[in-house]
Amino acid sequence: MIERYTRPALRKVWSEENKFSTWLEVELLACEALAERGDIPAAVIPRLRQHARLDIGRMQEIEAEVKHDVVAFVTAVAESVGEEGRYLHLGLTSSDVIDTGFAVQLCEATDVILADLDALLDVLRRRAREHRHTVMIGRSHGVHAEPITFGLKVAHWFAEMERNKDRLEQARREIAVGKISGAVGTYANIDPAVEAAICARLGLVPETIATQVVPRDRHAAFFSTLALIGSSLDRIATELRHLQRTEVFEVQEPFTPGQKGSSAMPHKRNPWQLENVSGLARLLRGYALSALENVPLWHERDISHSSVERVIGPDATTLLDFMLARLTTLVDRLVVHPERMQANMAVLGEAIYSEHLLLALVRKGISREEAYGWVQRNAMKVWEDQASFAAEVRRDPDITRLLEPAEIDRLFDASHALRHTDRIFERVFARTK
Repeated sequence: MIERYTRPALRKVWSEENKFSTWLEVELLACEALAERGDIPAAVIPRLRQHARLDIGRMQEIEAEVKHDVVAFVTAVAESVGEEGRYLHLGLTSSDVIDTGFAVQLCEATDVILADLDALLDVLRRRAREHRHTVMIGRSHGVHAEPITFGLKVAHWFAEMERNKDRLEQARREIAVGKISGAVGTYANIDPAVEAAICARLGLVPETIATQVVPRDRHAAFFSTLALIGSSLDRIATELRHLQRTEVFEVQEPFTPGQKGSSAMPHKRNPWQLENVSGLARLLRGYALSALENVPLWHERDISHSSVERVIGPDATTLLDFMLARLTTLVDRLVVHPERMQANMAVLGEAIYSEHLLLALVRKGISREEAYGWVQRNAMKVWEDQASFAAEVRRDPDITRLLEPAEIDRLFDASHALRHTDRIFERVFARTK
């Protein structure tokens, strides 16, 4: 596990104590279900519940000899209860316990991440509304395009994260499955009713049809969803990093008193936390690939997936939890520079309204191709000669014979481009109460 990034809630989920406690609960629920069916004496259940204990040190001693973690676990627990310990693991195979327990842990981790997503959505909603009408230049290919607002940019992120929350809720449903069906999934030595009872108590549903394991396409879908959320966070972080470039300087990552940006250059204020988010997203995408590689197992099961999941289960959920918390704080405290946004809007002058002019000429009856040529020849003077687009257009005889000066002036106005901003916001935040 990547300890540096593990926050308390996920540390608890992936602790050895929680893993073995979950395994023990699976075992005890199996005994209870068997007792209810009359397959084992009902009188043993209170003793099992009262005396079954975890002794991780003893498990490790046994595992060092038997080289099998579940055998060591069952043996150590059985020692703690005495004679009744023989009823533990009755009709079960190791993967019944491991996969069902893993599903519980993944669901617990997902609930933490869903809460993280809610916190990020709250911040994105607030910052979007705060800057609903903070005008800035939109960029395509990194080049100035047409006006947008910073609030619209943040609203994009909000909508994407809402989709990601929906995806994660679906991924949780897909992963919330247990499996208590024996060595090759045929219920040879245990009844499906036992599986149903255990899963119901754990908030899971029984796997439709299992081999010795829960099919790993479920896990691949889950970890791919985590990677997709990470890529969305990377998208936000990458955008903010670009906007913090010195030449742009429209936003800044928070910078605290005493913080230093460079060991050599005291003037530096680097977006290092945003870069951290982008870097960790690469790990999540790698973990998704590892989960995809786990899908094709031999026959009814091999163990090649196990070592992978012992890493990617804790690490992927831990990293995403950390990334969400970090980005939430960064967006919450993000320094926004509206005055610099206005200054950048002026770099190409009124050329950013070239489409407005083009369409006005088309509406006057000129072909789109001819109108495009008229507008472009004036726009190229801005690029090549640093000329004023507005001045050049007002001197262009082809344009001025069709458009009055007042008509031209009305075209050079951001309010026209942004007149539907409120309607867009209504759509984006329609689910928000």
